[in-house]
Amino acid sequence: MDSEEAAPAPKRPRLSFLQIWNMCIGLFGVQIVWGLQNGNTSRIFQTLGANIDELAILWIAGPAAGLLVQPVIGYLSDRTWTPLGRRRPYLFGGALLAGAALWAMPHAPSLMLASLMLWLLTASINIAMEPFRALVADTMPEEQRTTGFAMQVFFIGAGAVFASALPWMLTHWFGIDGQGRPGVVPDSVRYAFTIGAIGLVAAVSWSVFTTRERRPDRAAQTAADPHLIPSAEGAAKLVRQGWLWILGGIALAAAAGLGGWERETYVVAVLAAVFGLAQLGAVWMRRAGHASIGMFEIVEDILHMPLLLRRLAVVQFFTWFGLFAMWIYTTPSVAAQHYGAPDPGTPGYNEAADWVGVLFAGYNGVASLVALLLPLVTARLGRPVTHALCLACGGLGLAGFLVIRDPALLWLPAAGIGIAWAGILSLPYAMLSSAVPPSKTGVYMGIHNVFLVLPQLVAATVLGALVGEWFEGRAIAALALSAGSFGLAALFALTLPRSPGRHG
Repeated sequence: MDSEEAAPAPKRPRLSFLQIWNMCIGLFGVQIVWGLQNGNTSRIFQTLGANIDELAILWIAGPAAGLLVQPVIGYLSDRTWTPLGRRRPYLFGGALLAGAALWAMPHAPSLMLASLMLWLLTASINIAMEPFRALVADTMPEEQRTTGFAMQVFFIGAGAVFASALPWMLTHWFGIDGQGRPGVVPDSVRYAFTIGAIGLVAAVSWSVFTTRERRPDRAAQTAADPHLIPSAEGAAKLVRQGWLWILGGIALAAAAGLGGWERETYVVAVLAAVFGLAQLGAVWMRRAGHASIGMFEIVEDILHMPLLLRRLAVVQFFTWFGLFAMWIYTTPSVAAQHYGAPDPGTPGYNEAADWVGVLFAGYNGVASLVALLLPLVTARLGRPVTHALCLACGGLGLAGFLVIRDPALLWLPAAGIGIAWAGILSLPYAMLSSAVPPSKTGVYMGIHNVFLVLPQLVAATVLGALVGEWFEGRAIAALALSAGSFGLAALFALTLPRSPGRHG
């Protein structure tokens, strides 16, 4: 290896507080979308006629879109340079598309159209969201990254507080109708989504036009990874793995058909088969002598990902399974358990839905404040231990929904969830940015987000049947499952390897 290849990458200059602020403020707008979506999607779907056991399959748009979009956007943005930079074209374009979809979703006249708008919304916001993580890793030195990701969480929390409470504020402060009519989404929700669309575009535009990017080193960007060119034995192993994934997908689909399983199972079966085909395609192109094999490289990067990412995938599985269950079932749980109003056409249900929006705002507000303390805590305990403690607080918070009967006291468990949310949105990304090659930051951030999406697909596959049949329609049982899932995530977080340096 020559001296030029062996030379370490130049140290990135430290950024000022204002530079970090400008870079991260766009996530205020991005989280407006997630806050409105998480707090109101079940409400919109049930208002338009969805049954409780249909919610999981209707929510599947989010994880499915993320699974397809995020690694592809990461791969493409790693290889992009335009007058607007590397990541910023995707931030700006995704925000414009998501703003349009956000406005349209509560105005959809039917359940099918609302579901289609959710697909468009989640695909677009994933385009805008994924490059924000890579932007921090691109521009900040290692010692500032926990601070950078914590600043992102501050804006994520602030955006979610605003978005989650917005329908309630419009109803109680401005007198806008929050009840609606049977089959019609309330005006407070429609106005909230319109305001959110404007806020999204404005906040992302601020980050795009006030942030400068470092031009990537061309040699690092285009160099082939020698370890990705498999030996004959390695290629044969990949072929066997590919066929196993394909046959596994076929077997799962056949079992679903014969057993009359939920139709969500077919989504998982198709994804397994596609991943197997992608492995076969990558091997075929390598054997044909291609040094660069386009987006098939994403498959190779998955197969050769660092140890930290492999272990983090397990932590994220249990974390995001629990989060998905919480987002889907908190509104029907609180409505039935705490307000005695399971029917979405009643005033009690809409009052409960508004209160859940306030609770979601509360946990995001707690997260935005806790995130500012995380750099101090991680300096003492390290990132893995700090992350485990945050997740444990989330599990206790979710369990609180089962034991607290007074809805006015549900802010206590919401605070525990907020502590977990602060860690979830910052610490895995800080750990990951220190463990992957700079030339592949975008694609590995996207691959990491695949491991956020897969548990949501699994949850969408099984939760409908669990709640509808095993739990006899009692949505509160899904929150118990969510609490247990967070507890397992906390235990597995303790197995994460520490990265070099005082932040661990």
